[in-house]
Amino acid sequence: MVQFHATTICAVRRGPNDVCIGGDGQVTMGETAIMKNGAKKVKKIYKDSVLTGFAGSVADAFSLTEKFESKLEEHGGNLKRAAVDLARLWRSDRGMRSLEALMIVADKDEILIISGNGEIIAPDQDFVAIGSGGNYAYSAANALFNHTEMTAEEIVTESLKIASSICVYTNDQISVEKL
Repeated sequence: MVQFHATTICAVRRGPNDVCIGGDGQVTMGETAIMKNGAKKVKKIYKDSVLTGFAGSVADAFSLTEKFESKLEEHGGNLKRAAVDLARLWRSDRGMRSLEALMIVADKDEILIISGNGEIIAPDQDFVAIGSGGNYAYSAANALFNHTEMTAEEIVTESLKIASSICVYTNDQISVEKL
């Protein structure tokens, strides 16, 4: 899998009424320069019923988010069908093949990771993290999810704070969206 620098995204689902996704705000140019501290890389789409977050090229991610939302429209909000359709398009369309990003999408029922390789990954547990600080955030989310009663929002926020204290491509300017 391709390694993306410059962001960390974490999503947690604690049942249908407690779903959150969050991301840090750092935009890094190359390996040495921070260009922005407060970018928002997570948002609600499709009638505020789906959360999405991205790691990778910002322009590519905006394009993918728009395409994913149109796939949700085509499939009446069915997250899995829209994800499969987007992954198929992303992998096969000559213009889209060069897009460099990973996406997490979530609704009240599930969380999925979508990649440009045509992969759609449903995590084993109801939390996931991607990006350069993804392993740190994932480890923190795993511990907090399985050993505390914290809400999804609390787990996302704390996991991203922990990642920001370790990963140089992740900052503590965290934005969180909740269903």
